[in-house]
Amino acid sequence: MRNKIILLLTLMSGVLFSQSVFALTQQQLMQQLQKAETVQGDFTQTRFLQALPVPIKSTGTFAFALQKGLLWQMQKPFATTLRVTPTGIAQWANNQWQASQNPTQNQQIALFLGLLSGNMSALEKEFKITLSGQANHWQLSLIPDTLLLKQIFTQITLKGDKAVRQIVLQETQGDKTQIDFTQLKVNQPLPLTIKKAFQ
Repeated sequence: MRNKIILLLTLMSGVLFSQSVFALTQQQLMQQLQKAETVQGDFTQTRFLQALPVPIKSTGTFAFALQKGLLWQMQKPFATTLRVTPTGIAQWANNQWQASQNPTQNQQIALFLGLLSGNMSALEKEFKITLSGQANHWQLSLIPDTLLLKQIFTQITLKGDKAVRQIVLQETQGDKTQIDFTQLKVNQPLPLTIKKAFQ
């Protein structure tokens, strides 16, 4: 469960600034993603599970830094902190970062960090991509195109205006995860505690 969510955490931070009324192209999206050096905000993650009548909700904060990675700090229903970087995933426990030893998971994370840096060509190797709408109201749909990702997801959808506002993950077994982002701050200085977390 946690691995599936981690796989998509880094998608949250893509930011579009153009207010053109014309349809957005993948090239424009890539250029805009490369402009977002830092993105911070709050998240609400809701899991809809086939086996449960009531969805599972969690909330917290996140911070993305270009060339550094993503810090995902869940606050409710319990506190946990994950750090996602180009070298892999680590969880804060016992006053230290404990790295994941899963090579496959680390490879997937590197793919999505590539999206944050504007590497659309890398994403096209793993998904069939459909981009629709304008800069102030757009949708990016990703259909898995590799055997590994097809075993996990049927579709991933991102929606936003000048920033990503929602990610929806449709899983093969019928479960769904929705992540909503609010109080976004783009290209604002990161707090010292977050800077230290990336060191």
